Amino acid sequence: MLKPRMFFLTAGVGSHEDPLVSFELALRDAKIEKFNLVPVSSIIPPNCVRVSLEEGLKELSAGEIVFCVMAKHSSGEEGKKIYAAVGGAKPTNGHGYLVEYSGNYSGEDLDTFVKERAEYLVETSHGKKPVEVFSISKVAEVKKITTVVAAAVFVI
Repeated sequence: MLKPRMFFLTAGVGSHEDPLVSFELALRDAKIEKFNLVPVSSIIPPNCVRVSLEEGLKELSAGEIVFCVMAKHSSGEEGKKIYAAVGGAKPTNGHGYLVEYSGNYSGEDLDTFVKERAEYLVETSHGKKPVEVFSISKVAEVKKITTVVAAAVFVI
């Protein structure tokens, strides 16, 4: 059974003339470039704990298939600002939720936005407020082709 026991949050930005290289540089900035990343939907299993980036990375090795919830956005419109954000919420008992958003940045409070969305999912699913709410976001001004990523990375 593939059931994550922990997860961590990370975010990064990369810029380059080539879109693929821009994405790779964003993954490097987020410190997750050496994994085979598999996107999954938004459920945090019961008893899955959030750990620091450093603690989570110690559990993984290069080339490993790693599941994650990732927001990413790329743009070549120099001077514009773009963003990627992931938020999450966990109840006392039961599963939690992750949400991911990305796009053009217009100054909004991204952390509050994604936290509120994740809180709503927990409240409407479990009928109570979450006990843990968290987020990570990255905003960047576009130079060449710029990619931003934000991710919740699971450790099995």
